[in-house]
Amino acid sequence: MNLTDIKKQAFVTQAVVAIQVIVFLIMTIAGGSTNSSVLIEFGARVSVLIQDGQWWRLITPVFLHIGLMHLVVNSVTVYFIGTQIEMLFGHWRFAIIYFVTAITGNVASFVFLPNTISAGASTAIFGLFGAFLMLGESFRNNLYIRAMSRQFLIFVVMNLAFDLFSPGIDIYGHIGGLFGGFLMGYVVGAPRIGKTNLIKRFLSGIILLVAIVLFYSMGMRTS
Repeated sequence: MNLTDIKKQAFVTQAVVAIQVIVFLIMTIAGGSTNSSVLIEFGARVSVLIQDGQWWRLITPVFLHIGLMHLVVNSVTVYFIGTQIEMLFGHWRFAIIYFVTAITGNVASFVFLPNTISAGASTAIFGLFGAFLMLGESFRNNLYIRAMSRQFLIFVVMNLAFDLFSPGIDIYGHIGGLFGGFLMGYVVGAPRIGKTNLIKRFLSGIILLVAIVLFYSMGMRTS
C-alpha cells in the first residue's frame, strides 16, 4: 500500500473503533463492562473524581461502553459517520474534532449530571454530527453537502427528541458534543472542500475555549 492509498483510508476512524472493541474485551475480562467498579477503574466520567483532579475522565469515557449493545451501536455509528467526516475534513482534523467534542460533551455532563457515572462514544458521535452541520452552513452551494447536512439535521433533532423521553440517556453530553463539533468544524476548517471564513474560525475557537473553561469551572464548584 503506497502513501496515496493510505491517505484514502479512514484509518483514524478504524483505529478508534478498534480501541473501543479492545477496551471492551479487557473490561469484560476484568469483571464486566456493566460493573460500576470496572467502569470507574477504566476511566468513566465520575464528577467527584474529576473534582479531585482526575481531569482525564473528560476524555477516557469516549472509549468505554456499558454492555455489548451499547458498544455495537456506537461502533457502527462511529465507523460509518466517522468515515465520511474523516474523508471530508482529513485525518488529523477528524481526530481533533473527535476528541475535543468528547471533552465538550463530558464537560456538559460534568456540570448538569454530577451524580451519575457515564461512558460511551455518543458525545463524540454528536460532535461529528455537529461538524457535518457546520459543513452544511459553510458550503451550502455544494449539493451533496447540503443534502447530507439536511439529513443529519433531521437525525439530530429526532435523536434529541428521543433523548428527552428516555431515562438514562445523557442528553447534556449529546448537546455538548453537538455544540463542540459545530464550532470545531470551523476551527479546523475543511480545505478538501473549500475555504472557511477566517473570522468565523477565530470566533468559533474563542467561543469554544471560553465555554470549556467556564463549564469546567462550574463543574469544579458543584457540590
